[in-house]
Amino acid sequence: MSVNIFSYSAINLANHTSLNFSSPRPELVVAIIKLLGQIRCPPAATTTINSRAKHVLIFGGTSGIGLGVAKLSLAASAKVTVSSSSSKRIESTVQDLKSEFPNAQLQGHVCDLSKDTIEEDLEALFQKTNQVDHIVFTATDAPAIMPVQEITREKLIAAGQVRFFAAVLVAKIGSRYLSPGPDSSITLTTGTNWEHPMPNWTAVAGYLGGTCSVARNLAVDLKPIRVNAVSPGLVKTPLWNNLMSEEEQEKICQFSAAKNPTGRVAQPEEVAEAYLYLMKDTNITGRIVSTDSGALLV
Repeated sequence: MSVNIFSYSAINLANHTSLNFSSPRPELVVAIIKLLGQIRCPPAATTTINSRAKHVLIFGGTSGIGLGVAKLSLAASAKVTVSSSSSKRIESTVQDLKSEFPNAQLQGHVCDLSKDTIEEDLEALFQKTNQVDHIVFTATDAPAIMPVQEITREKLIAAGQVRFFAAVLVAKIGSRYLSPGPDSSITLTTGTNWEHPMPNWTAVAGYLGGTCSVARNLAVDLKPIRVNAVSPGLVKTPLWNNLMSEEEQEKICQFSAAKNPTGRVAQPEEVAEAYLYLMKDTNITGRIVSTDSGALLV
């Protein structure tokens, strides 16, 4: 038997037995097995987010990727709170989700992240939700796509109000309401345009790249709470309805699908899986998870 089958940690344990690795013997294997048998291993992963019903708060949870995260969280036996700027969307989403998940622990609260009173409004929201275990931030608005020469200070600030400034404030305030320890997490959302520049995306791309940096730094500032981000590629969501017609969207999706290594454009529910992974893996923090149909490879 070759000792290469053992991990580095196992080899270190075996070294403490004063056995000679140059000539592997049966007693070496027995010693390692005995020592490893004394190590307590974490329980195997389950299909639920954790053993008890975790509380997941999703900003932007009434449509697109956020709604996908809500569905997957409910399917994983979590308690879910969705937040949106629209009371009508919340009412409709909660009703639809309860129809799909009759036994769901589900609620919704309004919080408009574009308002100047955002900090006070966030405090009020978290007082309603009380303690949460995971915060998912997928809230966004129509991207400020414009030529550089049209950028002004006001437009630049507005471009980051929801997708960047609100995300930082959610992490700041929300961290006080999270269960302590690495079982809890905050997951932000960025996008591939900071890695793959496109014309007229300067005002937005800076915030996307900034979100990646902020996620990594928050992982240090808020430890042991885990902070990560998901970087989706093109995903067909209702967000694009504000920018172009259905026909234009279809053309872009067909073009991207033909170029992507996967041969397709992702659906929100597929990308939502990345958020579930980041909630469940208690060993990951300060990382950016890309889910982009392989678009950055071509």
